[in-house]
Amino acid sequence: MDYKEVNRKAWNDRTDVHIDSEFYDVEAFTNGESSLNDIELKLLGDVSGKSVLHLQCHFGMDTISLNRMGAKSTGVDLSDKAIERARELADKVGSSSKFIQSDIYELGDKLDTQFDIVYTSYGTIGWLPDMDKWAKIVSKFLKPGGKFVFVEFHPVVWMFDEQFGKIGYNYFNVEPIVETTSGTYADKESDLELKTVSWNHDLSEVMNSLLQNGLEIKQFNEYDYSPYNCFDKTIKIAERKYRIEHLDNKIPMVYSIVAHKK
Repeated sequence: MDYKEVNRKAWNDRTDVHIDSEFYDVEAFTNGESSLNDIELKLLGDVSGKSVLHLQCHFGMDTISLNRMGAKSTGVDLSDKAIERARELADKVGSSSKFIQSDIYELGDKLDTQFDIVYTSYGTIGWLPDMDKWAKIVSKFLKPGGKFVFVEFHPVVWMFDEQFGKIGYNYFNVEPIVETTSGTYADKESDLELKTVSWNHDLSEVMNSLLQNGLEIKQFNEYDYSPYNCFDKTIKIAERKYRIEHLDNKIPMVYSIVAHKK
């Protein structure tokens, strides 16, 4: 099975539904609201004048938000539809962000620049089978001394079934997870039928891949909430903060890593 083609089609099918959804609220974004959350804003710090490579950028809202903060930002995504929409959105809001359609592992064929910051966040690495190859890409595109900022849903979250009632999946990366699902996290009532291929990655797999590819981990944090209401059985505890209602603060929902290239 060509997992890249399966997932590219799924994300192409999702893109316009996501753009029209309340979840992404493109109207507020177009009017100047940032799509970035407190977690990543604190880790990124002042990006003014810095070059930022945003991996797996979907249709570009975070990439454009970084550009609005003064960064020279470049977004990359597997989905050709998402990149097309990202370019349209950048034109609409007058952003100088650049966008490249590429599989992450093949990015070296399309880009030959190093960046001050490489950034990726929320629901990205699950679409990639090999963390060592991923970390090599992060390292390749970072300048010496450059910073990698990574925010992701915690692997504990991916162990549960959709209702968070029981353990449904392995914590470790033992095999690809092939699924056909209805709807999408940004619009659960949509009539989309999506086939996807994904992988779970435990924390040691992620961190060791970075350490073995020339990166020094400077910060590792875990958070007992998600800034997105993208799961079932959630409760809002504060602005842009959601938990699984019956699990309260008992599980980590998001983690972050800041690493520097040696």
